Amino acid sequence: MDELGRVFETVSRYFSLLAEPMRIRILHAICDGERTVSEIVAETGATQTTVSRHLNTMYRAGALTRRREAAFTYYGVADVALTEICRTVCVHIAARHADGDSEQAGLEELARELGAGRHAPGS
Repeated sequence: MDELGRVFETVSRYFSLLAEPMRIRILHAICDGERTVSEIVAETGATQTTVSRHLNTMYRAGALTRRREAAFTYYGVADVALTEICRTVCVHIAARHADGDSEQAGLEELARELGAGRHAPGS
């Protein structure tokens, strides 16, 4: 495999982190600061088992930070570029699909919030 092929393989693996909707939810939950696993579970509405599985995958890929404090494990964004890519695509998709009906109006509002950096990573 040539060097460009290796780059494409790496990029594909990187983007695969966003191929799961729950991982995008997790990024949204932690993009404005560290959260405990319990807080992430509450915000995403998923089970602790599901959230933990995705957190571990994202941590092993280098997308998240992890630290323990007493009985709690905190996760944060390690790779701001991944969050920015996710935000950019979410804004694009939400704005593209905003056409006035109630569900789409919610997407349009989300696009405005995300575009304004309401959940700016690391802030």
